[in-house]
Amino acid sequence: MRSVAERPVVPVLETLPRTRIAAPLGLVIAAFAAVYLIWGSTYLGIRLAIDSIPPFLMAGTRFVLAGAILYSVMRLRGAPRPSREQWLGATIVGGLLLLAGNGGVSWAQQTVPSGIAALMVAATPLWIMLVDWLRPNGTRPTASILAGLFVGFIGVGVIVASRSQLGHRLVEPLAAAVLVFATVSWALGSVYSRHAQKPASALLGVSMQMLTGGALQLLAGVLLGETRGFDPARITATSAWALVYLTLIGSLVGFTAYVWLLQVSTPARVSTYAYVNPLIAVLLGHLVLNEEVPGAVALAGALILAAVILITRKATVTTKPTA
Repeated sequence: MRSVAERPVVPVLETLPRTRIAAPLGLVIAAFAAVYLIWGSTYLGIRLAIDSIPPFLMAGTRFVLAGAILYSVMRLRGAPRPSREQWLGATIVGGLLLLAGNGGVSWAQQTVPSGIAALMVAATPLWIMLVDWLRPNGTRPTASILAGLFVGFIGVGVIVASRSQLGHRLVEPLAAAVLVFATVSWALGSVYSRHAQKPASALLGVSMQMLTGGALQLLAGVLLGETRGFDPARITATSAWALVYLTLIGSLVGFTAYVWLLQVSTPARVSTYAYVNPLIAVLLGHLVLNEEVPGAVALAGALILAAVILITRKATVTTKPTA
């Protein structure tokens, strides 16, 4: 689910102070570049990592390590010890976002090209808007947002129905179902996290969700039999380096840059990562893995991105900083 693969683990727009601080333009540009490029590249990273590491074991290892590092840093910097209620909330959110969301995307990428997975995950804001509407006392979308939902879901349907030049499905029905389930789970987790008990520090809350969600991913890997026949000695160097990249760069550097940008820029500008990441993922998948991008998929991607732009531009009006 950034994207689910690497979207923010919590909707930080709801948790950070609204007051912006001044920052050097060069650092702001570098941070935007990091969020655009790093999160856009994580789909390729996942595909390379699961070449020789089972998907749930890979994802669980990645998030437990990243969460442990971030949690230790935040506690050393003086963040208060989380309460039991905060750990419970983190576990529920981590289960929805990481176990079902990120884990589902990682599993699906065993057969789904990384660029196509990124385009389907790009529809997550559509599901978030729909979930927020259908929940009790939910927010009714405007006519333009409803139009965006309609266009975006058409795009998802086109991708699922697309075939390669040889007539093969680009996304098998089971993988498509898992990707849709993953994005819906991410939407549920995102909406639930707005009301869950969480610490004052956004980064501490993220580390808790990484720890609990990563632990649930590891448990899922064991229950699904990923440990049977898995020999760590057979992990390729490519997969190992991809795992290191996802852990240290994708999770820690990318998310830190994102949280910092929310303090020095506007939500509308920061939210542009949702438009750029899928394009980066498709480009890298084509250049590095020679993934096919049929015309129908390109059209579907354009529909999804247009819908996301329409919805997020409207949504940021209600979350714009007041100071």
